[in-house]
Amino acid sequence: MSLVAVLCIFFLCINVFADLVLPSSHVAGSFGRSSREPKYKIEFHTEDSPYQPDDGQESVVMPNKDGNNFLCFLPKVEKAKKTVTHQNTSNLIVETEKRVKLKTPNELLEVLKYQCFIRQEGWWSYEFCYQKQLRQLHLEEDKVVQEFVLGVYDEEATAAFNQNLSDISTLKDPRSKDTSKRYHAHQYTNGTLCDLTNQPRETEVRFVCSEPRTMISSITELATCKYALTIQCPMLCKHPLFQEERPVWHTINCNILPKDTKVDDDTRITMVGDSDDHSGFDSRE
Repeated sequence: MSLVAVLCIFFLCINVFADLVLPSSHVAGSFGRSSREPKYKIEFHTEDSPYQPDDGQESVVMPNKDGNNFLCFLPKVEKAKKTVTHQNTSNLIVETEKRVKLKTPNELLEVLKYQCFIRQEGWWSYEFCYQKQLRQLHLEEDKVVQEFVLGVYDEEATAAFNQNLSDISTLKDPRSKDTSKRYHAHQYTNGTLCDLTNQPRETEVRFVCSEPRTMISSITELATCKYALTIQCPMLCKHPLFQEERPVWHTINCNILPKDTKVDDDTRITMVGDSDDHSGFDSRE
């Protein structure tokens, strides 16, 4: 989205929402379609305290619905020399690891060794012991009266699964760019034989970045006797691939112009439209 387009949209909103009142100091609005794009905020400055632009800073004149003109200074936005895409993120982290040794997801999860976690869902309870096994239990007076093993930790299957994904074994579900959906997976196989498939039960354990404590957040059956167990793990949040990508913010500063100021048509962007339709604008540059 261009800077001029940002300004047009913002002032168009002012025209559409006639009840919007601008405070005497400043109003800040923000635009940006995704977390990966630069975001822009607009600040208005009064005649008493105008914005002081840098030498050579580009500007345009924008009117509001009342006919007041604003001289808006566009930020100097340098284009990134290299865009980090979804596909090369893993390679970037691997290269970074060569210079600064980062802990892998498995190393960060080492603190879970010898720990077990339980989640109750109605009739069933689920007991997960890290790198041991996952059990589905029915308890009566703290005694196990029914039990199914949903999988035993399979080191070889886990290594093969993660190696197929990337060198740092991090999966995005399903290949999502959203950091909240990324997880690191372990494979649990060779569980109790399933009557419906005549195959051992198996589970994919998914470790996700989530505060404030480690816990089982959900278990779902992906297919008959094939499960997915999600574990919230705050320690994974230390890994770069699980950290939220923060957008870059840029500020467009607008000074209100005195009513008697003559405006050069070459620098004016004019809003057009009748009383019933304020949805169009004409950019004259």
